[in-house]
Amino acid sequence: MSEQPFEMIAKTFQGLEEVLAGELTALGANDIQLGRRMVSFSGDKEMLYKANFYLRTAIRILKPIKHFVAKNADEVYEEIKSIQWENYLDTDKTFAVDAVVFSEEFRHSKFVSYKVKDAIVDYFREKTNKRPGVRVNKPDVLLNIHIAETTCTLSLDSSGESLHRRGYRQEAVEAPLNEVLAAGMILMTGWKGECDLIDPMCGSGTIPIEAALIARNIAPGVFRKEFAFEKWRDFDQDLFDKIYNDDSQERDFKHKIYGYDNSPKANEIAIHNVKAAGVSKDVVLKLQPFQQFEQPTEKSIIITNPPYGERISTNDLLGLYSMIGERLKHAFTGNSAWILSYRDECFDQIGLKATTKVPLFNGALECQFRHYEIFDGKYKEFRAEGEELNKDRKKTGSGKKTDTKDKRKFKTRENEKFKNSEKKDFRPHERKTFSGDKERKPRSGESYPERKRREAKHKE
Repeated sequence: MSEQPFEMIAKTFQGLEEVLAGELTALGANDIQLGRRMVSFSGDKEMLYKANFYLRTAIRILKPIKHFVAKNADEVYEEIKSIQWENYLDTDKTFAVDAVVFSEEFRHSKFVSYKVKDAIVDYFREKTNKRPGVRVNKPDVLLNIHIAETTCTLSLDSSGESLHRRGYRQEAVEAPLNEVLAAGMILMTGWKGECDLIDPMCGSGTIPIEAALIARNIAPGVFRKEFAFEKWRDFDQDLFDKIYNDDSQERDFKHKIYGYDNSPKANEIAIHNVKAAGVSKDVVLKLQPFQQFEQPTEKSIIITNPPYGERISTNDLLGLYSMIGERLKHAFTGNSAWILSYRDECFDQIGLKATTKVPLFNGALECQFRHYEIFDGKYKEFRAEGEELNKDRKKTGSGKKTDTKDKRKFKTRENEKFKNSEKKDFRPHERKTFSGDKERKPRSGESYPERKRREAKHKE
């Protein structure tokens, strides 16, 4: 008998919802609906595992277990206590509760967490005279309660540590770009490895690494040592091993990814991270300031995240963006560039007209991701050639309108109320080290980089 599909919620950054919905569509998810900083969908246990393992733009995957309305803390307590908790938790296990609250009735998220914890502990005490333990770090079961005014959703967190923590990052520069945001930016451009990709200000190498994973279609979850669902009572080890060890979707990449930076420290960190991700063959790193950028010999795309002057100090911020514009105009003709930045005055200094402007949040900063086409020759000549080409296509009937955006229309969740207070800054966690006897051995005992190195030696 096949398993009944159930509801799931994939959390993401504001601005990446449509990209995430596209990923879920490709993965085979059903009932996809867009919300703010989230996409809901349905599927079975295999879909839950795949969502955690394959999605590049999801921060975490939640499995709702109860929706309810509560006007005060006592009602939250009673609703939580009415759940049959033996289906999810044992008294010899630990749990933790993460509360996200946007409500006039519930002002403090910690108080909500305490009420949920009390309800669960009291449920077990009354039934068994025992209680599960509460553990903030690495609990056996992680719960999430979301309250918008009086609408409450209690979910199991299937991911645990945020999915942006891929597992390949050894070190980071100041204010590193989040891996989920980097992947979302790349996917938003439509690039999947069809040409060279360049990040002339790559920092610790996040964009080049995420680009390499996309180009080769390597699952971002392959580097992680654990997911929260592995500790669930109904965890299917064989099913997850099948997903984890299936590399049939991976593909060859015939081009190159270039990462430049003017900081020796950043270059050194990027080298370590690229090596840890096992993509040194695809990513070329070089210590080079943007001022020395020269016209590529091959068709290329630039995707970059220059300093904003917020978390990173730059002596001459406006001069930096003026230089970026000068290099694009004189050393990147015939190609396109995508730039993520925060200030309009910075974009103005580039001196080029953007063909696309996409709002994106980088942490708490409301940024824009702008697309520039750097034409080879006069713009009017380019337009004239394009119009003639369109006329010819209409005559032959071969012309098809294309767009980088997915044509599929996704539903917006009904009764979704969004407030400015919902903005949440996902701060990078400290570097995680893995230890212990219960670690899952990656892919038959080998990490992805180890396997690739062995295969390369075998070919030699």
